[in-house]
Parts: sequence; structure tokens; C-alpha cells
Amino acid sequence: MIRQKFPRDGIEDVAAYLMEKLDREDLRSRIKPGMRVVLTGSSRKIANMPLILRELADYVRAQGAHPYIIPAMGSHGGATAEGQREILESYGITEEACRCPIFSSMETVQVGSLSNGDEVRVDRFAYEADAVIVVGRIKAHTAFRGAYESGLVKMMAIGMGKREGADSLHRAGFQWMGERLPQYAKVIFDHTNIIFGVGTIENEFDQTCRIEVLPAEEIFDKEPELLLFAKSRLPRLLMPETDVLLVREIGKNFSGSGMDPNVTGTFGTPYATGGIKKERVVVLDISPESHGSYIGLGNADTTTKRVFEKLDTNATYFNMITSTVLGVGKIPMVLEDDKMALQVAVRTLTKADKNHVRMVYIKNTLSLETIMISETLLEQMRGREDIEILEEARPLRFDQKGNLLDLI
Repeated sequence: MIRQKFPRDGIEDVAAYLMEKLDREDLRSRIKPGMRVVLTGSSRKIANMPLILRELADYVRAQGAHPYIIPAMGSHGGATAEGQREILESYGITEEACRCPIFSSMETVQVGSLSNGDEVRVDRFAYEADAVIVVGRIKAHTAFRGAYESGLVKMMAIGMGKREGADSLHRAGFQWMGERLPQYAKVIFDHTNIIFGVGTIENEFDQTCRIEVLPAEEIFDKEPELLLFAKSRLPRLLMPETDVLLVREIGKNFSGSGMDPNVTGTFGTPYATGGIKKERVVVLDISPESHGSYIGLGNADTTTKRVFEKLDTNATYFNMITSTVLGVGKIPMVLEDDKMALQVAVRTLTKADKNHVRMVYIKNTLSLETIMISETLLEQMRGREDIEILEEARPLRFDQKGNLLDLI
């Protein structure tokens, strides 16, 4: 077991920090008494998001207006209003916690078209609201590269577009997403009263380390720089390659791809690169917060019967069909238990020295401070300032049913 060392610079008082950023007359003046103001809620588990939405709702009310939260998550949640509300609530985004109503609907309005005729659609409630505050996390995407990836622009285009909008935008595939995303978002921007955006960035410990409040007219200009900063703070593995990557759990709460390919190095499309090099990936479980969605399991080579019994195709296929990326939802070889899933991965290695297998074991792709590595990799890590060795090598421990007992 080792500890990867990253800077600990999470914001201590997120509420106070946000309110300081919001303490601007040019922002307050955009909210008039009596306005209905929409706040966007994401399908990702984002650090401090219930708190941020609560503070924003209080801020809107302080100006005499009425805040509402809408799920802005494309086709996630089985592409149903109920499913999307359930996702928000599973992340602690409830009407009680955020002190404002949640309005969940899949109904959209067409507000324009792209140059090729693809329709641009937006959530009806956001369209009819008096104002919209776009809230989201800025982060590297898992399937393409561009000036805008995951962030406020994507929240406008795909999140607020609901299933119909997301379907339209993804129609050309991820090859053109970097070009089409800002074009699509700009049409929505021009037809809804977006007054400002709140973008959060997380550090390697999944802590909020930066919050930027951007007046609407600055979102498109300033988000690319924020994306570059966010990429520099991505969770990552500090070794360039391994033979086997063992992942204890995947889920939509960790990444839109179940397990972030920016960490694992296994992407669902050829339009993004990065992460660790490896020959085999083993997935042992799916998180309860994923609600049966097994996006990302297709990027594993072996998995367990426990995972197979949790699969919910309805929760998964809508997302796959919308994204046009089908490989991420394929089912890998299913083995009886953890031990067998790991044994098959090692047994089928073709490029490794079987007597000195390199292995990295992680809890999930968001929790990368404490991980386990095999003895072969341990020797390479000794003496590094960014690595702390917590224990020497020993055998992995399994119970009588073949379940891995070593928890990270």
C-alpha cells in the first residue's frame, strides 16, 4: 500500500467563498424581484454541490426572486423525469437540503438549428424561466478533446438539452463534438436568459479547490483557460504503466464513463488519450449510487458475478444510445468471484513477465491517494518524493468465497 502525494488545497469554507464571489452589484442587478430563476443540477456527484445550490438559492431569494433547480443531465436517469430527480436526490440535492423546489421534466422546446439542420432543443422550464444560472463542474471530458469539454458550455448544450437535445448534438459522433458543442450551446445561450455561470474545479482529492462566477458574456471566453487548469488537477496514477489495473468499483458517481479513462487510459472513442498504459483491466463491483448503470464496464476485460447481477440495461442503454458510443456498455468475461476475475486477467497476459507482474489496485478513479501496487512496481517507487510507502509487499487476502478482503 502506498500514498500518492498531491497538493491539499481544498476550499475550507465553500459557502463563504462562494458568497464573496457573488458579492457583486453587476450580478445582483441581473436578478429582479419576482423572477423565476433556474439553477442547473448535474448527473455527476460533484463536491459540495448541494451546498453550492443551497447558497445560490438563498442568494436568488435575497434579491426577491424565486429559485428552482432542474436536472440538467441529457438522457441520464433512464431518460425519465423521475429517474433524473432520483439521481439528484441520491447526491443530496433535495428540495429540503437546497431550500428550493426541484422541477424535473423531459419536455423540451426547439430554439433553433445548426448550420446542417440539426435541431437545437432546450428544457422547456429553463426556456420559459425569467433567468438561468448555469452551475457545473469544469473537467476534462472522457471521450473527446476541445476548447470546451465538461463544463458550463456542455451543461448548456447537453445538460439543458435533455434527451432530445443530447440526441441531436451527439448525432455526428464524438469526432465533431469539440466543434459542435460550442455552436449548439451558443444557440441555447441566445434563446434563454442565462445571467451568469458558476463553475467549480476539483483537485486530486475530489475537493473543491476553485470556484469561478462568470457573467454570462464571459463564459465562452474564460472557460477554456479554466479547463486547462482543471486538467492540471485531474486525479491520476503516478506510474506510467502496469500490466493489470484492478478497480474495486465503478459508477456514474465517479465519472460519466463509470471509471474515468483519463485515469485508466481506456477510452470509449479514439478522440481522446491519456492515463496509464496497461494490458488488462479488472472491475470487481458497481457503486450503489450508479443505480445499475454500468457505463464503463465494457472497458474492462474481466468482472465478477456480483457485478453481473447488478446490471440495469434500462439505466445504461439510453445513455449509450444518446452518446452513440456502444462499446462502453459491453459485458466483459464474467467470473464467479474476485479471485477468479483477477486470476484470469493475470493468466491471459501476453506482454508481461509472469514471475514479476506489475499490478495497480485502486478503489475507484476518484480515490487515488491511497492505492496498492505489486512488489515489482514497489521497487520503482522507492525514493520518490511524491510517493510514500505505507507497507511492504504481502499477499492479497481473500475470504473462502473468493472475495477480496483488502479494502483501500
